[in-house]
Amino acid sequence: MRNPQNDILAVAEEDDAHVPERTCVLTRRKGTRDELIRLALGPDGSVAPDVRARAPGRGGWISVTRAELEAANGKGKLKPALQRAFKTQDVRVPADLGARIEQALRQTALDRLGMEARAGNLINGSDKVENAARSGKVALLIHAADAGEDGNRKLDQAWRVGGGDERGVIFPLDRTILSMALGRENVVHVALTDPAAASRVRHALVRWRAFTGPDRGLEGGAPALRTGSAEADLTKE
Repeated sequence: MRNPQNDILAVAEEDDAHVPERTCVLTRRKGTRDELIRLALGPDGSVAPDVRARAPGRGGWISVTRAELEAANGKGKLKPALQRAFKTQDVRVPADLGARIEQALRQTALDRLGMEARAGNLINGSDKVENAARSGKVALLIHAADAGEDGNRKLDQAWRVGGGDERGVIFPLDRTILSMALGRENVVHVALTDPAAASRVRHALVRWRAFTGPDRGLEGGAPALRTGSAEADLTKE
């Protein structure tokens, strides 16, 4: 006998297996919507970042770092690539597009942290974080860029004891910005206690650092990145 529940599961598995890909206008590399950054075209022909991929109309997608984007723009390669993507000659690329994208990715990460804090998925305070980490209740550990090495080392060890990763994520900005994002005072260490919330925050941070690139620092604290992937760099001391 036909089982409707099995049909639903089969459709769900098929949907999971098929993830639409987008193509970078500059490199022609393919990736998912979450892996690439969308650019939108305004009514006046100006190009703007659409990092949440919500703006109406046709979009142009990029998979490059800020340095690569600015180099392509400086050499006159970005505009024609976007003209082809938007299928119009009326395209104006601002000289500071890279800075705008970086700012948008930064704000997305800060907003995400704020939302998780309001949802009750986040705790802060060294003692609270340490106890939760040792108890195996921490899905993601974050240290402000200006956090002390001793404090980081202590909480990293507690997280390992609780079955967590080797070390926590180094947030690209200092405690002042982190505190403002969460609406709390003197936030130096943060723990995400919900796995889904931790995944959302990690994704926002990885996208931000990936665009910043392996040879650029971020204003506000984090040292220049050297080697490895964006995700690997998030855990560097």
